[in-house]
Amino acid sequence: MTQQTLATELSFIKRLGAAEQEILIPEAVDFLKDLVVRFTDTRKKLLVDRDIWQKKIDDGELPDFISETSSIRESEWGIQNIPADLRDRRVEITGPVERKMVINALNANVKVFMADFEDSLAPAWDKVIEGQINLRDAVNGTISYVNEQGKQYQLQSDPAVLIARVRGLHLPEKHVLYQNEPIAGGLFDFALYFYHNYKQLLAKGSGPYFYLPKIQSYREALWWSDVFSFAEDRFELPRGTIKATVLIETLPAVFQMDEILYHLRHHIVGLNCGRWDYIFSYIKTLKNHSDRVLPDRQSVTMDQPFLSAYSRLLIKTCHKRGAFAMGGMAAFIPSKDIERNNWVLDKVRADKELEARNGHDGTWIAHPGLADTVMEVFDKVLAERQNQLDIFREEDAPITAAQLLEPCPGDRTEEGMRANIRVAVQYIEAWISGNGCVPIYGLMEDAATAEISRTSIWQWIHHEKSLSNGKKVTKSLFRQMLAEEMEVIKQEVGETRFSQGRFSDAAKLMERITTQDELIDFLTLPGYQLLD
Repeated sequence: MTQQTLATELSFIKRLGAAEQEILIPEAVDFLKDLVVRFTDTRKKLLVDRDIWQKKIDDGELPDFISETSSIRESEWGIQNIPADLRDRRVEITGPVERKMVINALNANVKVFMADFEDSLAPAWDKVIEGQINLRDAVNGTISYVNEQGKQYQLQSDPAVLIARVRGLHLPEKHVLYQNEPIAGGLFDFALYFYHNYKQLLAKGSGPYFYLPKIQSYREALWWSDVFSFAEDRFELPRGTIKATVLIETLPAVFQMDEILYHLRHHIVGLNCGRWDYIFSYIKTLKNHSDRVLPDRQSVTMDQPFLSAYSRLLIKTCHKRGAFAMGGMAAFIPSKDIERNNWVLDKVRADKELEARNGHDGTWIAHPGLADTVMEVFDKVLAERQNQLDIFREEDAPITAAQLLEPCPGDRTEEGMRANIRVAVQYIEAWISGNGCVPIYGLMEDAATAEISRTSIWQWIHHEKSLSNGKKVTKSLFRQMLAEEMEVIKQEVGETRFSQGRFSDAAKLMERITTQDELIDFLTLPGYQLLD
């Protein structure tokens, strides 16, 4: 393993080839180094604060609104401004920063493409570096791609607005060390995307726009605000040049939405209902609370009271402050079978109609084939408007902590548990093979859905819950089902694919993170050790 020092404080544990030399130019690395030196200690403290807070919940407390920040919630203020090219975000598509995906997403019938360095990208070093090259080329309008059959992909003349999602605060970039420890993956993603693209983006009338994932507190939002302000000052840009949308995808964050908006008010343009991760966070946060154990994943839909409360509170909070309230992900994939495809489009249409009626300004899809259907839904509701910032939901009664934490009814079935196992194993196998965005059983899965699958089973084991057929969920029952479902997966994917893949490694990791006594926070942390 070779270490190269490009800036006095940073060491790179990779041989730096031609691709790296395009991106890791001295000026960009110098900027990254300044960010790392300035913000690493605070990041460490914020991660410790997460553990301290979680310990209180584990010991019996429940999350609640914060009394000492009530003045922020109760006073009148608003966010700074929303740039012109972000005022209409009725349909956004998401996907990893792979070259063909970037072109197809920017060409889709959508307003925004969220290019993802986080949950839908397995952050192997080559993928991360290539992703930066791909986004730079997209911003410059020079991106193209030719597949093995010779088909050419090129950017159309009026592509979607680009927003980059950086890695969450907890995720390291293990190939770059500062004081012999991996640096923050999010700082690496931010520094390089910002440095290589801010001038060209501003020249085009756009700007450096980001999605911020997995935030758990307003202090974490303030950390990002300081990062953005530091970058603006360093490059002599006006305050508020950098804009961010924050995903509300953790249970602690839903109780601090006003505070998150306030502390990022110069840089923020909206919040997003990251509902799959939110469900995962509900399980993980309340893991010791036996009265809050969720049923089968398929039962936990947006019409469940705790999720409906979350969506409505997000809309009301955002619009009061002049910020967007973005809806959640439609993970369905169009089908070549006409009957199945009609069913998919009906499900997606109903979901998006609910979001649009509730007052969301836009929503997410994972596949270009859903764009027309979802665009139609929001076109109908928005009419001549660009967004729904005029919907204040003033008729809503105040939403309480009890509503946000309300237990969710539904069955825990053997079929549901087996489906959880198959989805999680197949996703983990893809992820450790370098693919973070995977179609499984008609859904586009990313890390969040695998997280729901494995934490649900962990919690059922932990609280000795029974399935609807009377079987008690134990470690031995899980291990038996895991062995049986591995055979099912082998039949489904075929002997060749199974033997050439990393299914054995995936099963071992699934077994470890599902049966150990302490719940692992994120499967991507041990999974990252299996990536180059």
